[in-house]
Formats: sequence, C-alpha cells, structure tokens
Amino acid sequence: MLTLRQIRYFVATAEMGQISQAAIHLNISQSGVTSAIQELEILLGKPLFRRSVRGMALTETGSHFLNHAYSILRSVDDALHIPSSDEQVQGELNLAASYTVMGYFLPHHLQRLSSGFPHLHINLYERERSDIERGLLDGSLDIALVLTANLTHPGITSETLFNSERRLWLPSHHPLCAKSQVCLADVAPEPFIMLTVDEADHSAMRYWEAGGQQPRVMLRTSSVEAVRSMVADSLGVAILSDLVYRPWSLEGKRIETRSLVDPIHPMSVGLAWRKETRFTPSMNAFRAWFRNAFLTPQMNSPRR
Repeated sequence: MLTLRQIRYFVATAEMGQISQAAIHLNISQSGVTSAIQELEILLGKPLFRRSVRGMALTETGSHFLNHAYSILRSVDDALHIPSSDEQVQGELNLAASYTVMGYFLPHHLQRLSSGFPHLHINLYERERSDIERGLLDGSLDIALVLTANLTHPGITSETLFNSERRLWLPSHHPLCAKSQVCLADVAPEPFIMLTVDEADHSAMRYWEAGGQQPRVMLRTSSVEAVRSMVADSLGVAILSDLVYRPWSLEGKRIETRSLVDPIHPMSVGLAWRKETRFTPSMNAFRAWFRNAFLTPQMNSPRR
C-alpha cells in the first residue's frame, strides 16, 4: 500500500541526493528512509534511484515518479488546509510583495485566498523593500509580504510567518558532496555566485563576515534561475534558501544541497504594516488567514 510517509521520504531523498542528508532533514533514522524507498520500489517494480558512493541519483522512473510525488503532496496539503469561505469580508486590500515572495511563495496562496474570501479584491504590487516601506508609511499600501529581516524603518511592524533555511547549492558530484560536514571555510575557495535580488548579497555578507570568511565571488546576479543553471553546470556554488530551491535546473541537470555547520541565519518571510495602523476588516482577514496557515501548531513547518 502506498503511503504519504513513503512519498515524503522519497521526495526528501531525491532533493537531498543522499539518504543520510534526507534523514537529517526529516529528523528520522537512515534506516527509516531506506525502508520507505525500498517499499516504494517493490510497489512500482522498478528502481527509483541509482546508488553510488556519491549518493542517490534518480533513474528515469524516479524522475517521472518525482513529478507525481510533488503533485500528491500539494494535493494533500491543499485538502488539509482548505480555507473556509467567508463572504462577509468585502473591500479592497493594497498588498505589496518583494520579488522572492512574489515569485516563490505568494501565487499559490492568492488562489486559496480568492476561494476563502470571494468578495475581497486584492490590488497586488511587486516592489523592492525600500519602496514597500515608503508605501506602508504613506498609506498607499495596506500590508506587505516581505523578507522580514530586511526591514529597516522603525515605523514598520513585522510578523514572521516561517523561516526558510539557507543551504549550500552544489553541482552533482562536486567534491564537497562527499564531505560529512561542510563549513564556510570549505566554500570560500570555490567560485561563488552571489544573488543580489531582495538584498540577498547584504544578507549573505552578514554570515560570511560573522564566520570570518570571504566568498570568492565570480558573478553577481539578480536572477535565481541564472544561479540555478550556473551551479548545475559546475560554474560555481551558491548559498540560497530552501524556498527557492528546486533539485533540477531548467536544463534538467541536478543541483545538490548541503547544510553548513556555521550559523547561517534563515530567510524569514512574513507580514509587515505601519505601526499603530488601524486594521480594516480586509487587513484583519488577510492577516488571520496567514496566521492560521503558518502560526498554528499543526502547520508550523514552512511550505513551498
């Protein structure tokens, strides 16, 4: 019988590329992950992975099954967290989001908000952090979804919904993939691709400097997809959050991730508004929906 446990363990192994890393990520034993994958392979009658000393690489069957696994997990998540429809909430909401939030988090939730609040009209804007702060302060924006650690103005209040861990991105078969522990000192000699969008470069330099290291930056880019493709093509490495991670580049090449032993602060996503602002019914409904989705105990883990 196919179980959600098997699917979750399979997806974690496919994304991490190693059973040991998947076990750490899932906070379970390696034998539990191994058993789940073996059970799946028996059910399907075909191997899902090619095993080697470097880790676990998906077979053609495994790649095909991964797409279905993602669909199953999304469907289950949607079924468990269907918002109740509230037709009494009416009005407009001027909402801004930063690039990362807009591209990798918000669209899925907008669809569910539309179902939950059919008479709430959201005016949506993509803006940089400084423009979002100005809009909240001058009242042209009601509320925003942002990277809360980037906020600087004392007149802005924020509420973090979830933290997305930052990990090292590596091309498949990179020598660092074979290390049991990786630190910033190991990464420092490598050509480093520095993402700049949403002030990611400033965030990165905080943990590099705290670790007493300096990255060997070979490219600065505002494109997450450029980083993804260049890492997959063995042109460099990067440190980015799980929110924007996908195990494959657009060209179909694998990207590995490794946690770092150094303290690397996560990317925090949350709500922001002007201090002492008077919440409208639309703002209250919007905030309550996200608080219910992310801050209640049964939904505490970040979801893509």
